[in-house]
Amino acid sequence: MGCLPFFSVETWILLITFICIFVIYGNWTHGIFENLGIPGPKPYTYWGTIGRHNKVCTYFEIIFITKYGKVWGMYEFRSPMLAVMDPDMLKTILVKQCFTYFTNRRNIRLNGDLYDSVSTVEDDHWRRIRNVLTPSFTSGHIKEMFKIMKHLSSKLTASLTDHEILTQATMFMVAGYETSATTLAFLAYNLARNPEVMKRLQEEIDSTFPNKGAVRYEELLQMEYLDSVVNESMRLYPPAGRLDRVAKKTVEIRGITIPKDMIVMIPVYALHRDPDLWPEPEEFKPDRFSKQNKRSINPYTYLPFGTGPRNCLGMRFALVLVKLALVEVLQNYSFSVCGETEIPLTMDPGGLVGPLNPIKLKVTTR
Repeated sequence: MGCLPFFSVETWILLITFICIFVIYGNWTHGIFENLGIPGPKPYTYWGTIGRHNKVCTYFEIIFITKYGKVWGMYEFRSPMLAVMDPDMLKTILVKQCFTYFTNRRNIRLNGDLYDSVSTVEDDHWRRIRNVLTPSFTSGHIKEMFKIMKHLSSKLTASLTDHEILTQATMFMVAGYETSATTLAFLAYNLARNPEVMKRLQEEIDSTFPNKGAVRYEELLQMEYLDSVVNESMRLYPPAGRLDRVAKKTVEIRGITIPKDMIVMIPVYALHRDPDLWPEPEEFKPDRFSKQNKRSINPYTYLPFGTGPRNCLGMRFALVLVKLALVEVLQNYSFSVCGETEIPLTMDPGGLVGPLNPIKLKVTTR
């Protein structure tokens, strides 16, 4: 109290004004969902809802489902984000109104020389680059990738600038390596914990490619149980825990108003573990994706690669790569848990879905 007389009235007014402006600015956007009648966790000044769990983490969104339902509002610091898990709304956002209202992903402007990446560019720029790149990732071109690589590179060079070519090559290398390696690690983990699944998969591999024969493209794509195993593993551990889109205009979907520039976030990790959509969601059950059961799955409840016009461009390539690697490994080796295997896994709180610590398994030769 003794220091109070040393401040003039003007100083106190300036100090109080600064504090008021500081607090108001930190909370300025935090009332938007309350005004729209959308539930969600209460944000902290500046920190938003991140302060509720002290981490930027997709895994807390599973808790939000039970508290707030299929649609809720949250904040990353001061930025409002509308979380959507309603399959009908997802169909509208990702497919029906993709080009009208939800063409673009959130761009945090930290891409450096990768500003031309197909994953971040917007509107007509995205359409042009996507149209040039898409033919390289059809099933036929994946099969003949090495034979036609020189032909495609000359075609790309004629259609894209030097910087755009460099950007796409760098983005595909980084994105493909990280997500494919992590997907394979989770597959090994799930198979080690479910030896009956691994045995059945190895039987399919041995019958398709007898005597550890060379893996052929056509037969690989026809392996139904392999497809089920990969799909179920990516349900539990999708490559990315979230998808996002940005509303270009204010729009109303199923009675919910989405203002212009609002980030719409799809919590894929939580969506894939929603007990209303997936019975026993924490269990590894590849038969969910059998040919018979797959027909009953709503396609907007399973989004490891997104969906719609702006889904993952390298989806087919990634699946072939993962399946090929898995088959060649399981032809020669088996996985099992050991004393150092972490059960359950501690997940990394970062943006991509991954284990915090390396997955340790026992590997034996067949």
